[in-house]
Amino acid sequence: MNPPLTYEQLAALIKKMAGITVAPAALADPSATFDEFGVDSLGLLGIAGELQNSYGTPIAQGVETSKTPRQFLDAVNTSVKAGA
Repeated sequence: MNPPLTYEQLAALIKKMAGITVAPAALADPSATFDEFGVDSLGLLGIAGELQNSYGTPIAQGVETSKTPRQFLDAVNTSVKAGA
């Protein structure tokens, strides 16, 4: 079983896939949105693809339209748990 994706891991993936450095604590802010960090739907799609390859399970469609890091983590972690 795969452990849940964390804000730290998401920050590293944003850096790797979108080239944007974001502090994990900033992602964890409940009012944080991807727009304020400059992460667009294509960046999220790339991150979702990377996660799909890493976990070996499909990631929920629509994660690239997540507005907040919390929504994204919830969608990814639900997908990974369901695929386990």
